[in-house]
Amino acid sequence: MKRMILSVMMLSALTLTACGQTKKHNEMKTLVAYFSATGTTEAIAEDLASVTGATLYEIKPEEKYTAADLDWHDKQSRTSLEMADKTSRPAIVKDLKDADSFDVIYIGFPVWWYTAPTIINTFIETYGFEGKTVIFFATSGGSSIDKANKDFKAQYPKINWKEGKTLNGAKKAEIKAWADGLK
Repeated sequence: MKRMILSVMMLSALTLTACGQTKKHNEMKTLVAYFSATGTTEAIAEDLASVTGATLYEIKPEEKYTAADLDWHDKQSRTSLEMADKTSRPAIVKDLKDADSFDVIYIGFPVWWYTAPTIINTFIETYGFEGKTVIFFATSGGSSIDKANKDFKAQYPKINWKEGKTLNGAKKAEIKAWADGLK
C-alpha cells in the first residue's frame, strides 16, 4: 500500500512538473499580422504564414488609404500628417478573434519615414501582446527596419521583442530560413 501511495505521489509530481514547462516552439500558436497599403507587404505575409503554419491576419484601417493619402511628397497627405504626429492612432477594424491565444506574433508593414506606420501602434495598443513574442518584418523602397525595432522596444517594454527584418523581394525559402533561425 505504501508503494502504491508513493507511486501515485511521484506520478503526480511528474505531471505537475510537465504542466509547468513552457511550450516548445513548434507547439506555439503563431499569428502573422500585416498592414499593406499597396500589396507588397501582403505577399511577404502570405509566404511567412505559409512557411510557419501561422494564422494570417490583415490589419485593416477603418478608412482605406488612397493613392493621394500615400503621397509622401505631399506634406498634407494623410500619411505625412499621421507620421508627423507621434500620438496618431489611425482607427482599425477590430475583428481579430482570440488575440490572447497567440504566443508568437509577426507584424508586417511597409516602412514609412524610417519606422512603422502609426497604424501598427493602434494594432499593438488594441490587442496588447504584453509577455508575447513579437517580431517585425517589413518591406521598403530603401529604408531598413532598424529604427522600428528600436522605437517599439522602447515604447512597449512589456513585449518580448525579437529583432525584425526587412524582407524586400524575399522568396519563400529565404523567409523560411529567417523564421527558422528565430527559434
